[in-house]
Amino acid sequence: QVQLVESGGGLVQSGGSLRLSCAASGGTVITYAMGWFRQAPGKEREFVARIRWSGGATDYADSVKGRFTISRDNAKNTVYLQMNSLKPEDTAVYYCTSTWYPSSSYHDETSWDYWGQGTQVTVSA
Repeated sequence: QVQLVESGGGLVQSGGSLRLSCAASGGTVITYAMGWFRQAPGKEREFVARIRWSGGATDYADSVKGRFTISRDNAKNTVYLQMNSLKPEDTAVYYCTSTWYPSSSYHDETSWDYWGQGTQVTVSA
C-alpha cells in the first residue's frame, strides 16, 4: 500500500509561485507514474500533470502548460509540482496520485490507484 503525503500549499497572489511536494512511502513506492490532479469548489477533479518514475517523461493539461513543471527525486521518493504565474483560476485542492499501470486515459482519475489527502492552493486576484 502506497501512502502519499502532499505539502506546500498556501495563499499566494496572482502571478506568484508555489512548489508542491508529494512524498511516497509504504513498501514498493516506485510505481509506473505519479501525478497531480486538482479540484476547485463545485467542479470535478481534473488532471494537471504526470511524470513517469522511469525516464521522467511528462504530460500536462493544456491549462497549465508553460506555467507548471512536474519533477521527481527518485532517491527521496518525492514528486514536485512547481507552479509559476499562478492565476485565480488555479485555486483548488491539489491531490497527488500514483499508479502501477500505463494508461492512455491518464486524464481520468479512475486510472490512478493511490491518492493523497490534498493540499489547498489559493490564488488571490
